[in-house]
Amino acid sequence: MTGGRFFDKARRKIIVTGHYGSGKTEFAVSLAMLLAARNTGKLALVDLDIVNPYFRSREQRDMLEHAGVSVYGSAYDSEITLELPALGSTVRAPLENPDCRVIIDVGGDDSGALVLNQYRKYLTDNDTTVLTVVNANRPETRYPEGALRHISAIEYITGLTITGIVNNSHMLRETTAEMIVAGHGLCGKICKETDKELWCDCYPDGIVDPDDLKGISGTLMPLGLYMRPTWLD
Repeated sequence: MTGGRFFDKARRKIIVTGHYGSGKTEFAVSLAMLLAARNTGKLALVDLDIVNPYFRSREQRDMLEHAGVSVYGSAYDSEITLELPALGSTVRAPLENPDCRVIIDVGGDDSGALVLNQYRKYLTDNDTTVLTVVNANRPETRYPEGALRHISAIEYITGLTITGIVNNSHMLRETTAEMIVAGHGLCGKICKETDKELWCDCYPDGIVDPDDLKGISGTLMPLGLYMRPTWLD
């Protein structure tokens, strides 16, 4: 249930892509915290999102580093410069370190994923897993056709093959078990059409009871609301 299959199946580098509002950054941060809690070795999160000024994983640097996750991305350390689209040269360090597991959070859609081409030589098929996060409550990915266009665009612009689909059908604190089950069905159709694998179904920890999702086959992954400021509620 708690994401163990990521150790068993994911390669050393895990790229997290997704449509705007899919919750890909929440997934990336939650995955990093989950893996850090298992204390299996050196772990890094690389924030390559330079197209969206909101909800960036590097905003949680202090929490992540306290948990043992090294954070790379911006060329600047000051919070006032976090919005500047400048990537630091140190981003390559965890990518080149064979002893470091890396989670890579990229920007939304194919426009955000384009930055991956800058690091393409480090992202070979034999050590990279590419995941796409799908939220069935987003208008652009509500139906299989839209989600398939989104997936194809990312693969075309990066030259990478998306390995698996992550169901993260949510409405923040209004998420219900029914939404997640509906998203599971949508992602199942996407996987059937593309011959990809449904890696996991996400649920917001403390909001949806995993016991209400027992009818879903596969891996359930709890997500924290790390990226959701309390003042927005």
